[in-house]
Amino acid sequence: MSSNASFFDTRYLGRDIRAGVVVFFVAIPLCLGIAIASGAPPLAGLITGMVGGLIVALASGSPLSVSGPAAGLTAIVLGIIEQYGYGGLLYATVLAGLIQLGLGFARMGIIGAFVPSGVIKGMLAGIGLILIGTQVPLAIGHGADTEAGITTPGLLADGFSPMALTITLVCLAILAFFETPLAKRYPKLAIVPPPLLAVIVGVLMSLAMQASGAGFALSPEQYVSLPDLEGPASLLASLESPDLSYWLAPGIYLSAITIALVASLETLLSVEAVDEMDPMGRKSSTHRELCAQGMGNTLCGLIGGLPMTAVVVRSSANVQAGGRTPLASFVHGLLLLVSVAFLAFALETIPLSALAAILLFTGYKLTKPALIATQYRAGWQRFIPFVVTIVAILATDLLIGVLMGIVVALYFLIRAHYRSAMSMTMQGDFALLRFNSEVSFLNRQSLRHFLSRVPDDGHLVVDASATQFIDPDIREDLTHFIGGAPKRGITVELRGLDRHTATYTEAHKRRAAEPTSAQDTHWDGHQAKPT
Repeated sequence: MSSNASFFDTRYLGRDIRAGVVVFFVAIPLCLGIAIASGAPPLAGLITGMVGGLIVALASGSPLSVSGPAAGLTAIVLGIIEQYGYGGLLYATVLAGLIQLGLGFARMGIIGAFVPSGVIKGMLAGIGLILIGTQVPLAIGHGADTEAGITTPGLLADGFSPMALTITLVCLAILAFFETPLAKRYPKLAIVPPPLLAVIVGVLMSLAMQASGAGFALSPEQYVSLPDLEGPASLLASLESPDLSYWLAPGIYLSAITIALVASLETLLSVEAVDEMDPMGRKSSTHRELCAQGMGNTLCGLIGGLPMTAVVVRSSANVQAGGRTPLASFVHGLLLLVSVAFLAFALETIPLSALAAILLFTGYKLTKPALIATQYRAGWQRFIPFVVTIVAILATDLLIGVLMGIVVALYFLIRAHYRSAMSMTMQGDFALLRFNSEVSFLNRQSLRHFLSRVPDDGHLVVDASATQFIDPDIREDLTHFIGGAPKRGITVELRGLDRHTATYTEAHKRRAAEPTSAQDTHWDGHQAKPT
């Protein structure tokens, strides 16, 4: 179990409330932007943020992580909506939540440790590139209903808006400034979260242009749209249910598995990152966190929300703002609920181009050149799986891309093991065959090649004193060679093999029972001498 501080720990009440307010302001543009980037209604992102704060925070295995819609799932969600509609996405999200619950109860919170780092970074980079591609239309003035079909420069130009592009560039400049050494030297400059500041500036710019009466003002479809939200009753009426008619569609189950695996992986990575930032040095229960995420995704699918994960940006904002217990995330969820139920009109003043700028910057941070350079310097065994993962994600989909990256990483692992498992040194008619830590069936061909080089009337030393594991196939080939060695006058000396199996002892007994000749070799599992 995690070492969470108590949810109602009054020692941190003031800190947690302040942090919850900060996280709320960071979450608003991200929830809206990710929903629009996913081809979903803006309300869906806000619903997921509410569930992440009000429900998942109570069950979470991490005291500081914040859950909500994630940029890493936008490509998956967009594809599912295009194929099955929004009702199909909700059904897949419910299934994904149940899968996560199963993973949590099965104590599979360790699965993140088995995915190579290069593949994880390739997955995030691929997501970043897709995110950039989907946000370019919104950034230059297209409405949320048309951006998914924009594929050519001509179509992009048809919806171009100078005002939308100007807002995008200004917001990008604000976000980029807060990444500079100057801004980091004065942390008080970020008293207003950069994403919120970018949105405020975008809103003020659009309002000023409207007030001026100039012809460059944004049109209604270039703003966030939350239709028919006028109070708590209308919010309840706007909730959607999953389309259960897809239960016979095989593809929906693959979609659910994809959501569950990617969301779980992103959650586990986020929780690990947040644990490193925790000033109280606590360690989260990853198994419990998977259960909490499963509960959250199941509920989101039932009431019309997007799939969720634990997210780094909002979690790090929580830590930096002084959050210490899950109460901070709960406060952020409560504020999201209040804003949607009573202040929807204010959210509809946000230009889509301002949200696009936030997600463009997020996509850039996932794919920035420094990341590529770091992977390249790490060596081919990390760089090639990284590149393969990106290319495969862009060419197919996220799950296939990750699986292909893992396959390539396994190839490098097997290749490294194949080369390092054994070595042979020869001097004249003397040969030393050394087994290293583990020797598997993959090394049979190498073993046969080395044994074939031992000359007649030679002396072979097989040294397994440092070996932890020897595959039965290897033992079988070695026993077969030893059985025929006397006929070639070869002396075989074995070191350390008796620790691994009784094969050699039994082979010795069989040889001892046979008539001997001048060419026979007797051995006791350690040394063989001609008689």
